[in-house]
Amino acid sequence: MGDSLSAEYGITRGSGWVRLLEGQLQKQGSQWAVFNASISGETSSGGLTRLPSLLEQKKPGIVLLELGANDALRGLSIDETEKNLRKMIQLSKKSGAKVLLFGIQIPPNYGQEYTKKFKDLYPKLAAQEGIELVPFFMAEVASNPALFQADNIHPNEKAQAVLFKNVWGAMAPYQSLLNKQK
Repeated sequence: MGDSLSAEYGITRGSGWVRLLEGQLQKQGSQWAVFNASISGETSSGGLTRLPSLLEQKKPGIVLLELGANDALRGLSIDETEKNLRKMIQLSKKSGAKVLLFGIQIPPNYGQEYTKKFKDLYPKLAAQEGIELVPFFMAEVASNPALFQADNIHPNEKAQAVLFKNVWGAMAPYQSLLNKQK
């Protein structure tokens, strides 16, 4: 579940980090399939609306949750974002899925207080809900202008391998599960 950062916005279809994850799993001989339910422009509220039917249809073993950036870019309430993400985590866990939450950080345009509260939201949720965390999904990308499209918001194709590496590293606790025969 994600937004444009995971939906291959502005890059060739099949070149995003989600596809790289799928390729890595196949390379390992894992029987797990990857379903990308990311939509460009998605907010935590939109994700929460869509999640129950996706959990019912797909019955995922692991939910990768990369949402909140659009909430912040729109200056939405951090409390509302937290409530939506927490509910998504809880619904995923209740369905039997493990959860990997992606830490998102935003530029300081909305002021230091909002920026800090937003950054702190993800590790707080992960700790309180007992789930795994990608500490900062855009690590090693955010500070490198060569890894962005012309809009200076969306990562380009070169950035996808770095994003995959950030996710794959955080998936270490799930490796035995991913390698298990279904």
